[in-house]
Amino acid sequence: MEYTIRQMAKLAGISTRTLRYYDEIGLLKPAGITAAGYRLYGQAEVDRLQQLLFYRELGVGLENIREILDSPSFDAVQALKQHREQLLKQRQRLDQLIANVEKTLANQEGRMEMTDRDKFEGFKQKMIDDNEQNYGKEIREKYGDEAVEASNAKLQQMSEQEWNELKTLEHELASRLALAFQTGNPEGELAQQAAELHKRWLMYYWTAYSKEAHAGLADMYVADERFTAYYDKEQPGTAAFLREAIHIFTGVQH
Repeated sequence: MEYTIRQMAKLAGISTRTLRYYDEIGLLKPAGITAAGYRLYGQAEVDRLQQLLFYRELGVGLENIREILDSPSFDAVQALKQHREQLLKQRQRLDQLIANVEKTLANQEGRMEMTDRDKFEGFKQKMIDDNEQNYGKEIREKYGDEAVEASNAKLQQMSEQEWNELKTLEHELASRLALAFQTGNPEGELAQQAAELHKRWLMYYWTAYSKEAHAGLADMYVADERFTAYYDKEQPGTAAFLREAIHIFTGVQH
């Protein structure tokens, strides 16, 4: 069956403008174009659009989606199995947060008692699950399963006071790093303060510290575009600046 661009957009629940954009960037080309200039989409395009939207829902960037779908090794069945696994994990995280809200309501209404630690379990588990989904493969390959599991256990055991300290430290690190970046000097006082704060932040997750591991993580901030995008979202170049500051702080050369 063939669909016009308007029919395809209605079928998928997206706009015709989005389909035109996907065509422009080579992500989803129509099967053909009529003599009157109208785009037509066939079954292959329907299937590709479904995969595209699955990946988009999981937060994958359009450029990465195109590379995945255009890869000679792409397996549609295997991709669907992976989508299902990721969506089940998302549902599990939402269920955990919903359960946490339900317990909090019951506590507020006097129907049950809730410890301070209980109040943060859902948030901590979500952080663990998000990190696992986004960076788990790379982190486990670099540091090993044992180190990752130990880090997750440390986070789960974090007290309310430690959790609040961690959130405060994250804001302080972001602020200091932004100021340091404006100086353009990774050896400067502000940059080295940011590197020290970064070490303190790490120790809320890591069970042991080493300068080599700290510098190696900084290298990942530049080597992995997902880390780079996180640090560069406000000021492009921040990830590379932080890496330089940490290498100077640790004394570990590239």
